[in-house]
Amino acid sequence: MHNISIFGTSSDAGKSTLTFVIAKIIQESGQSVAPFKAQNVSNNAHVCDDKSEIAIAQYFQAEVLGIPTTYHLNPILLKSGRGSSASLIVEGKAVSNKDVREYYRDLDLLKPSVMRCFDYLNEKYDCVVCEGAGSPVELNLMDKDLSNIFIATQYHTKIILVADIEKGGVFASIWGVYNLLPEALQKNVIGVIVNKFRGDLTLFDEGIHIIEEEFNIPVLGVLPYTPFNLGFEDGASLTNFIQEPKNKKLDIGVIAYPTMSNYNDIEPLIADDEVFVEFITSNISLEKFDLIILPGSKLVIKDLLWLKQTGLFKQLKKHKKAIYGICGGYEMMFQTLNDLYALENETAILEEGFGFIDDDIVFEKEKILTKQSFELFNCSVEGFEIHHGISQKYPLCFEKEQIRGSFIHGVFDNNNFRTAYFKQLNKHYVGFDFSAYKNASINRFISIMKARLNIKKILESIKK
Repeated sequence: MHNISIFGTSSDAGKSTLTFVIAKIIQESGQSVAPFKAQNVSNNAHVCDDKSEIAIAQYFQAEVLGIPTTYHLNPILLKSGRGSSASLIVEGKAVSNKDVREYYRDLDLLKPSVMRCFDYLNEKYDCVVCEGAGSPVELNLMDKDLSNIFIATQYHTKIILVADIEKGGVFASIWGVYNLLPEALQKNVIGVIVNKFRGDLTLFDEGIHIIEEEFNIPVLGVLPYTPFNLGFEDGASLTNFIQEPKNKKLDIGVIAYPTMSNYNDIEPLIADDEVFVEFITSNISLEKFDLIILPGSKLVIKDLLWLKQTGLFKQLKKHKKAIYGICGGYEMMFQTLNDLYALENETAILEEGFGFIDDDIVFEKEKILTKQSFELFNCSVEGFEIHHGISQKYPLCFEKEQIRGSFIHGVFDNNNFRTAYFKQLNKHYVGFDFSAYKNASINRFISIMKARLNIKKILESIKK
């Protein structure tokens, strides 16, 4: 059986979602399947079953497929780093901060890690579905492209193109990407999926004819624009979610600082029919919110300084309603934050925090990566830790009056914790089962996509 590469004809074409949709279709045909992305650039990471760290997209794809999560699914991860550098995660572990130019110069040194991980999955599973990155034909970067050209060439994967019709220029993007691919890869293209079509799908019948007859590229499906408020991978997701709570009990404000991370912590709130979520990017009044969330941050002190520059810091210091800090947001609540070893900043720095908690945070060199069940505010919750900051007095969580916080990501996924906490904020809050919602949403989304895809052609093409 052939492995598959999912190439986008542009960024944000829908590669991440279609990777798990295609993988699920193959799995349902009786084959074992794993998702893979050689290199991802995202501040949204998750701790795996093997205590490693990978991008949330690959973690989510593995969740959908019900397979163990491991660093092999995403061997190279780049996160925001100090100055012009990026934090480099290789095979699940942070190894260094690298200047972008230095990273590309040393790219060949990372290929063995990519190949080692791919070979592991290729041996273990019948089919590996490889998500590309951006466009595969950025001509000035094609020799530095691990996720698209390198994988497709090295492993002779079959290729599915994904085109975002919502952006406009869909014919040019399909024709251009296909014809700019190396000739050997053109032969491996099994077709194109036209994604995010709004309105009557039959209006694109002539478009299908043009692509198939004039471009000579099979159309594997035209997919309707379908909101999917799960698996948020990056900041663009924050502008794309749709929320229409019909029984609103709570207004929740989420401080969206420049290097906000782990957007997925907010997904259960966006899904909640009793909650309205607003992401706060400027110094607006916070009075209308029943709860303010300080979410995770990749560069905690940098984002803390942003809060001070915008004026939100002063507002929050005087805020009398509930505030909850998650990981980086939790660290901001302490008296001082000490980046003693310049892990997140260009030089060592000591910065004053909110002072809500009577202890200090020190950023230690060894990153804490744990995934387990925690006892948190009289609740047992499933979650994970991923941080350098350490508190001696409050190593897990803190609670006093309206202030709460913890290092734990995923707390709002837990029905008991979320319901108990929100009932304290509004006694009329009822609650819902997020896990059931998540499973139903995934199954519904896959069902909609399957109904519009040429499953027979996809399966026949990879079995040849």
